[in-house]
Amino acid sequence: MAFKLVWSSTARLDLWDLLSYISESDRQAAAEFGRSVFAAIERLREFPESGRIVPELSDPAIREIIRRPCRIVYRVRREEKLVEIARIWHAARGIPEM
Repeated sequence: MAFKLVWSSTARLDLWDLLSYISESDRQAAAEFGRSVFAAIERLREFPESGRIVPELSDPAIREIIRRPCRIVYRVRREEKLVEIARIWHAARGIPEM
């Protein structure tokens, strides 16, 4: 059975900010990046633990997938069959703030 995806309000704002910034110089690139982020996240429904554990946090429930230049940080709640997208963090910003 597939996991349910939920987005934190912070992750939504993260993505909005990134896409807004990219679209200032290239709207097509922003659209393509947005599609690739959604496709990567959608795969988590079937493979919730496919991302690596965030090295700086060492918590097996907090994982990330990389969609350069971003780290898509999420929490896996196995008992609830839930994946929460917590942050979409630009890698140049260092450690994701949770």
